[in-house]
Amino acid sequence: MERTLELLRECGVFYLATMDGDQPRVRPFGAACIFDGKLYITTSNKKEVFAQMTANPKIEISGMAGEKWIRLSAEVVRDERREARTAMLEDNIVLRTMYSEDDGNMEVLYLKNAKVSLCSFEAPQEDWEF
Repeated sequence: MERTLELLRECGVFYLATMDGDQPRVRPFGAACIFDGKLYITTSNKKEVFAQMTANPKIEISGMAGEKWIRLSAEVVRDERREARTAMLEDNIVLRTMYSEDDGNMEVLYLKNAKVSLCSFEAPQEDWEF
């Protein structure tokens, strides 16, 4: 899990895919953290991406850093605890310009049943789960 977070941070921006009915949707994300032994992402509950993840919690993430890229599939689980929102804000300080723990807007979701692949043109693919 720690290695996955490190790779996502190396990417800077990573892309999260959801399903909107039978149409895939992809958008850039940039914040993640580990809290309470789980890897979290965040978004606004006002966005379509949140509605899509609520309707179908299966997601995929992809990002590239240099000559390597990460592919991740998982299910997201909403965490309504204030402590989880605080952890995300403390670990990703730029989010403070958009959210606060008690704004009623910020949502944090952790990844469950994650399967990760690290790919490169220079090395064999590595796979792990958490």
